[in-house]
Amino acid sequence: MTGLYVALGTVAVAMCIGLLVRSLGGRTRVSSAGAVPEEVRAVLDPGAAVTLVQLSTEFCGNCKQARAVLVDLAGSTTGLAHADVDLTDQPELAKRLSVLRTPTTIAVDAAGTELLRVGGIPKREDLLTSLRPHLPG
Repeated sequence: MTGLYVALGTVAVAMCIGLLVRSLGGRTRVSSAGAVPEEVRAVLDPGAAVTLVQLSTEFCGNCKQARAVLVDLAGSTTGLAHADVDLTDQPELAKRLSVLRTPTTIAVDAAGTELLRVGGIPKREDLLTSLRPHLPG
């Protein structure tokens, strides 16, 4: 009987942790990271006020969903662009950017300064609300 209680307790704890991780994913956080590395600056759109840089890996399960949100948002918002950086073979870049999971999206202004960061699949409206002060008009 004790084994059953241990198993049920383990399942309950795992479910709580899973729900917590899921609820925290996609939140937009204002960043104080400063200037991004040159590898990221190289992919910025020079004509955009803000470029959403998606940091992904080959084995990322949620990266396609995040890309769909970001491409749609960039395509429908003036002054906003989207770019991808694959971190699969660049662990040193992931470390310098403090990326702990993929997908991670960083919003970078035209000067190369990180404005905000989203871990997981971005929530479209939250991201757009956070970006409005940095976009034209």
